[in-house]
Amino acid sequence: MRVVGGELRGRALRAVPGRSTRPTADRVRQSLFDLLGQRCDGLRVLDLYAGTGALSLEAISRGAAHATLVERDAKAAEIIQRNVDELGCAGRCAVLREEVARALPRLAGPFDLIFSDPPYALRAAQETLESLVRPQLVARDGRVVLERDRREPRPTLPAEFELIDERRYGDTAVLIARRR
Repeated sequence: MRVVGGELRGRALRAVPGRSTRPTADRVRQSLFDLLGQRCDGLRVLDLYAGTGALSLEAISRGAAHATLVERDAKAAEIIQRNVDELGCAGRCAVLREEVARALPRLAGPFDLIFSDPPYALRAAQETLESLVRPQLVARDGRVVLERDRREPRPTLPAEFELIDERRYGDTAVLIARRR
């Protein structure tokens, strides 16, 4: 696994040993940033169910100002911190080791770009979208990127969001929405 674009392009990312995480594949990350735009200059990023931190670190590599990464699994959080440190991004990243549901009410937004890639078994796409409606969490025109198993029903977008794009990559479905 590597950073696929930006100033850190080609740098290796550590993976979490075992099968407790499912990192977003390099080709999916590249396609995703092709859709989002190659540059993330000055954006504040929130990465829910961060896994290895690959999505946030990709955004940092492409110019994001800061990323907050939320991951409850201790091994994954340790790997995220190692990736952040080894890439020299410690001053631009904050790693929170806790459940997403506990972290969200305490996070200070607004965030310009939010990634959510919950474990497929949680089937948490709808719940996650609904939890992002809280005022001041997602910036006006902020984007939410939600990954889910293609077999999980497509979530209904809250009225505050509009669909920008939706793609499928093998078993992964990616939904991109914007806050109105």
